[in-house]
Parts: sequence; C-alpha cells; structure tokens
Amino acid sequence: MSGTLVGIVMGSDSDLPVMKLAAEALEELSVGWELVVASAHRTPDRAAAYAREAASRGLRVIIAGAGAAAHLPGVLASYTSLPVIGVPMASTPLAGADALHAIVQMPPGVPVATVAVNGARNAGLLAAQILAIGMPDLAVRLREQRSALAASVDEKNRRLQERLTTTGLKGVDRP
Repeated sequence: MSGTLVGIVMGSDSDLPVMKLAAEALEELSVGWELVVASAHRTPDRAAAYAREAASRGLRVIIAGAGAAAHLPGVLASYTSLPVIGVPMASTPLAGADALHAIVQMPPGVPVATVAVNGARNAGLLAAQILAIGMPDLAVRLREQRSALAASVDEKNRRLQERLTTTGLKGVDRP
C-alpha cells in the first residue's frame, strides 16, 4: 500500500456495513485508507479537526457517509481544500432521498462530489480515480479492473446467449 491517502468518515458506526464498501474498493486497488467516526452534529469539533489536519497527515481525498440531513460531507469540505466525496446513506424512512438532496445542494465555493445512495463502493473508486491523476501505477490498476469488469459482462452475455439457444428462444437479430 502507498500510505494512507483516503480518509473514510462516517457519522455513526451503524454506517459501517455500507461504508466498508469504499474501503474494500480501495483495498482492491492497493490504496491506503483509514476509517473513523465523527459526527457533524454530535462531535463537530472532532469533525472540523479531522478535516483541517487531513492534508498535513498525508490524506489526499475524503469520503464521508451521512444520512438524514447529511451535513457531514459539507462540514468536512468547509474545513479542507481536499476533494470530498459524499455518500448519502439510506438510514431514514425517506430511504436516503433526504441525504442525497442535502449533499448535492452544497453552496457555491464548497463543492462535494456525490455518489448514489449507499454508493460507497463507487466513492472508493472515484477517490482512486482522483488519486490516479498523479499515480500512473494506480491508473494502470484501474484500467485493469475496468477490463476485468468488461470481461465479466462479456462472459455473462455469452452464458445468456447459450441459454437462449438451448431453450429455443429466438429474438430478432440476436447477437
């Protein structure tokens, strides 16, 4: 691993089942990460300190998961110039729509990139893509991962076409 480059922050440990997917994506690409709990509302001083000190500790990207009012990504972004990626969490009766709307409506000057509700895996991949701009070896690993993903889709299509042939189903201009 290349040192700790990505900070993953969750408002509560109950977010771990989703947010660990960001860590897993980074792990697959050999990108160093750390995972912490810091709440924008219950521990605002800790959240602010984490964001203020992130760059000096070597972090290059922050991923923040938050549900409901989802202030954590924006609060972190207000204290750092590092890229912040928000992960809206489906932790309320609104199934994450509230968190998504909160995160994507940041005011001008305090950007937060946003992925899908519970999209922590994509947040990890986006963090890796940001880092890969200055890390050619990581860019190669990302391209290899994309190639493997495409190959798995091709294999699924091949198996589907075999099943269709054996069942006698015929479509128009089926590949």
